[in-house]
Amino acid sequence: MGGLLSEELLSTIGRRSEPRREIVTRRDIRKYAVATGNRQRKYLDGDEAPPMFHVPLFWDVVELGQLTPDGVSIDSLLPKFPLEKAMAGGLNIEYHKPVYPGDWLTSTRTLTDIYEKQGRSGSLIFYEVVMDIVNDDGDLIIREKTTRILR
Repeated sequence: MGGLLSEELLSTIGRRSEPRREIVTRRDIRKYAVATGNRQRKYLDGDEAPPMFHVPLFWDVVELGQLTPDGVSIDSLLPKFPLEKAMAGGLNIEYHKPVYPGDWLTSTRTLTDIYEKQGRSGSLIFYEVVMDIVNDDGDLIIREKTTRILR
């Protein structure tokens, strides 16, 4: 265990978010496809959601004053870390089933790991969050693992 990670901080591993349920609409699929420059007809017509469509689907809608300086909303799943400058550490997305208009999807996020490493400029804290997205039948649709680095 590194010097920055207290037992209290490590005890938050396993913390889960409240489930969030959203409906997928044809209009939202079409808007996402246009905004991301997707050219495949099934996406532009809204018949199927393109990859990465799920990313903003479950984001909080907040006013600008409620965003952090880097433009994201405060994540209530995460504990207060002793380091605060965040960097991307990795993203792994597994697609199990296609997403269609009319699908009701539920996401649950879990803080799955916190660990410390030494970098050239000092200590780094890594944390991992897994988001599972299921349909109303309980089928796993998407699993996303995000790793962030704090320095």
